[in-house]
Amino acid sequence: MSLLELKNVEAFYGASQALFGVNLAVREGEVVALMGRNGMGKTTTIRSVFGLTRARAGSIRFAGREIAALRPYRIARLGLGLVPEGRRCFPNLTVAENLLAAARDGEWTFRRVVGLFPRLAERRDQYANSLSGGEQQMLAIGRALMTNPRLLILDEATEGLAPVIRRDIWAAIARLKAGGQSILVVDKTLSELLPVADRCFVLEKGATVFEGPPQALTPELQDRYLGV
Repeated sequence: MSLLELKNVEAFYGASQALFGVNLAVREGEVVALMGRNGMGKTTTIRSVFGLTRARAGSIRFAGREIAALRPYRIARLGLGLVPEGRRCFPNLTVAENLLAAARDGEWTFRRVVGLFPRLAERRDQYANSLSGGEQQMLAIGRALMTNPRLLILDEATEGLAPVIRRDIWAAIARLKAGGQSILVVDKTLSELLPVADRCFVLEKGATVFEGPPQALTPELQDRYLGV
């Protein structure tokens, strides 16, 4: 059984339809890549999972439970952790305060998070708004892990980050995968995303047009659905 499963999900912004039938599934312990060009519905799909943009049709199930009608905070409490696009750290809290504010009982503790991202230990008393973009992304991932999620969702995991920081983020994702963490990740850097993904879903104009293992995403398909 899938941990997260979306079937024929449709969503709107006002009168404008954004999702036209999204199908997506994440099994326990796997890394799934959600891909597509800009404006194809990736972020809206994630917002629908968390109840931030309501699905008007279709089904969204987590751990066997229908969650489409739940409020966002109740969805999060079920075990979904979000690293949102743009990071959205609490700017006037320190690194330590950002992490502790999200803490829930479980294996992920402050010590374990700073072990994954040693830079956060070095910056623990700095305010989040004083960090670099890459450090803020590490903090956003760490904050989500502090909720001890069953499923970690990263929207634009490395967008706009320097190559050395991207390398650190992907190394951390690989470590999370090795530890059995279930992950749904959105990113555009295929050379780094595909090696860690177990399966891929591609969106085109708000609908799922491809599902399969990374090796099935041929150069022709990449050019058709992901090329500029």
